Amino acid sequence: MRKLSEALYFAAITLWVGGMWAIGYVAVPVLFSSLGDRQLAGMVAGKLFALIGWIGLGSAAYLLVFLLTHWGSQVFKRGVFWLVLSMALLAAASLFGIQPLMAQLKADALPREVMQSVLRDRFAAWHGASSILYLVQSLLGLWLVIWANRGPR
Repeated sequence: MRKLSEALYFAAITLWVGGMWAIGYVAVPVLFSSLGDRQLAGMVAGKLFALIGWIGLGSAAYLLVFLLTHWGSQVFKRGVFWLVLSMALLAAASLFGIQPLMAQLKADALPREVMQSVLRDRFAAWHGASSILYLVQSLLGLWLVIWANRGPR
């Protein structure tokens, strides 16, 4: 059973961090460069970011439970615990905070596209904040992958 739980530990890290990098730095740029309709590209990108947010929260839940059962109360002295928790909090902030705000700004701008409306500056500011959070989470994810390479110690 221990081998299975460790395999799932590595799989969860791979799914979460690999998904973040594949979506944020491969799929979404291709969407915006390939689709002629930026509004459609943004809608699809938003769905992809929401999906990876949910994958991140699910992965984080497993990782945190794994680490807690692996180290018990000593987990709070382990950097990997705080790293995973930080990533989970960033994912939650994006999923439950920034993404709904951006969706509401898009809805409020209708029938115009948000970037063609008076809400453009607010949307751009929240988009920038979202991008920064995603970059920080991606870099923490890279750190987690490097850390995981040493094994769940």
